[in-house]
Amino acid sequence: MKNNREKNENNIKNTSDSQENSLLSKISELIEKSRAYVAHATNTAIVYTYYEIGRYIVEFEQSGKTRAEYGKGVLKRLSENLTDIYGKGWSVETLTKCRKFYQTYSISSERQTKFIKKEKLSDIQTNFSQNFTLSWNHYQILMRIENPDERHFYEIEAKQQNWGYKWLQRQVASSLYERLALSKNKNEVMKLSQKGQIVENPSDIIKNPIALEFLGLRTESAYTESKLENAIISKLQTFLLEMGKGFLFEARQKRFTFNEDNFYVDLVLYNRILQCYVLVDLKTDKLSHQDLGQMQMYVNYFDRYVKLDFEKPTIGILLCKSKDDALVELTLPKDTNIYASSCELCLPDKELLQAKVREWAEEFNEKNEES
Repeated sequence: MKNNREKNENNIKNTSDSQENSLLSKISELIEKSRAYVAHATNTAIVYTYYEIGRYIVEFEQSGKTRAEYGKGVLKRLSENLTDIYGKGWSVETLTKCRKFYQTYSISSERQTKFIKKEKLSDIQTNFSQNFTLSWNHYQILMRIENPDERHFYEIEAKQQNWGYKWLQRQVASSLYERLALSKNKNEVMKLSQKGQIVENPSDIIKNPIALEFLGLRTESAYTESKLENAIISKLQTFLLEMGKGFLFEARQKRFTFNEDNFYVDLVLYNRILQCYVLVDLKTDKLSHQDLGQMQMYVNYFDRYVKLDFEKPTIGILLCKSKDDALVELTLPKDTNIYASSCELCLPDKELLQAKVREWAEEFNEKNEES
């Protein structure tokens, strides 16, 4: 009898614990959602406030004040008065950023007038939050980008990929837009600014070069492929983010045996968007035709013996210190799924990449005008 009573008491206790855990889970979920809502609402209010401050400043400037007078006195006096009333946070630099923010993202004056006059403040902020979903820190980075196509690309990617502002800053500094553009067909470049990075084909995941500055390896120092691999594994999350959308890690030094010989793939990744294996081989010297042939063999093996029927053909990527594009083109067949990308241990020269993209854009526009 005693044992049965103890069992019943334990069952009641377990049931009680289960119910309490369920209650705790529901309340925790509510609190998390509420905090997220408050954070989003606060961010929207901050961004909206800075946008409207910028609008007031620009409208004041356009009412007859010259830029010289505006720049020398008005902003400084405005900063001093706001600081007296509201305390720190209203420096000339902040007000200048507000002005720049409005100038960069302002809608047409006719629509702006209707928008402000006909809507309640709460409605304005609701509509505003649908268009401005990033934080003020994000917009401070974005509005420094002069090229509107490039700026729109980063804005789309930051929203879709949920980038923090520090990662956005890194991607801009690493010239992600230019590197993707230069890895694509010229006809595809313009789509980057309209839709962001769309991953539909193997070539869509290729960047040239791959920026590995986060590994902390010195460019002037000699390093082995093993050391490079170890550095990548130690920074794996950042490496996968640099590789692009949809990458997952499966293995390093993946061994497979064929005709009693063992072979090792440096890194085996999987792209969930393309649904295929991505094999990465690291080369610290100039890429050779033997390296390309070896990767072709790796890809063939995975296609024939590893991938499942529903999966797409395997992709091979050789990350190398340097390469000869003519040799790569001559060695590989035209319909190959193998790509060679140079990797750099420092951030690439942004001005040089921008110049190349501008050159491509000009050629693209000239062809469109002729046709």
